[in-house]
Amino acid sequence: MVYVLDTHAIVWFLEKSPRLSSTARDVMLDPMAELVIPAIALLEIKFLYARGRIASAYEDIRRDIIDSGNCVIYPVDEQIVSLTPTTLNIHDAIIVATTLVYRDVLNSPSALITKDRAIHSSGLVDCIW
Repeated sequence: MVYVLDTHAIVWFLEKSPRLSSTARDVMLDPMAELVIPAIALLEIKFLYARGRIASAYEDIRRDIIDSGNCVIYPVDEQIVSLTPTTLNIHDAIIVATTLVYRDVLNSPSALITKDRAIHSSGLVDCIW
């Protein structure tokens, strides 16, 4: 199973926040889980860190998640553009599109780890929280 990570899930995991659900934490700690970070999430983290809104920098992510061996970064490419829903805000839409690429293009069972209500209620992808 492929798990795409929303920005807040990444940040809350790194910051050991109680806001991260135990289900999300368990998946992110599982060395057998295939974790995908959408490139847009890294950009969001970079901007949030630069504005002092979070304590986790990109370097923290590289050290703690990306280098774990079961995590990849997925770029914004033409497949993302073609699958991006226009019913969500752009950041969320790109993250959802990343999940859709894995599900519909790469034919991998996938779910998005997110608390975002708009994404959950959209029904576009399976969500875990």
